[in-house]
Amino acid sequence: MNPSTDPWVWLAAFLTLCIFSFLYKDNILYRFAEHLFVGVSAGYLVALTWHNQIYPNLIVPLFIEGNILYIIPLAFALCYFTRFVPRFNHMIRLPIAFLLGWGSGVAIPAFFQRDILRQTQGTLLVREAFSKWDSGLWAIVILIGVISTLIYFFFSRERKGVIKPVANLGVIFIMLGFGASFGYTVMARISLLIGRLQFLLGEWLGIIQ
Repeated sequence: MNPSTDPWVWLAAFLTLCIFSFLYKDNILYRFAEHLFVGVSAGYLVALTWHNQIYPNLIVPLFIEGNILYIIPLAFALCYFTRFVPRFNHMIRLPIAFLLGWGSGVAIPAFFQRDILRQTQGTLLVREAFSKWDSGLWAIVILIGVISTLIYFFFSRERKGVIKPVANLGVIFIMLGFGASFGYTVMARISLLIGRLQFLLGEWLGIIQ
């Protein structure tokens, strides 16, 4: 056993144990570490936003380079603070409406191209996967899963006849998808736990290498 002599390592170990103390019950040590994490994260985000976004993209062009067109985004940004003035709080709708409109115009085509067209293309190209039996089999399974899932969300007709069993099959594929996503999330959290345990037993206490 060879504990670390670095005070920052001891501080990190103390905060880690404070978070782990929540496994016993909610306590003041856990709340201290939680509030410290939120405060440091908020402060870091504010500093990062200032240095990477506001200063180079607004302050420099407007006040240093003298580009008066940047008064428009400055005015929109100031409208957010009208939320705290009851007489003018309706002006906050202007930047929000602009942001939603611009964001939708940029994001929807990209989302449609990436998550719909590409996925549809990959699902329909079953013939290319028949070069190998395993690939062809999985391509057929994926195609059946996509079609049955889409039929499950088709509410324009009553679910009877052949539509009902196909929709029920779609439910199975949906549950498989949710289960895989949940399993992936659990694996990611376990990976974080293993990393913290390795830090405590290795870098802090020196029990493992």
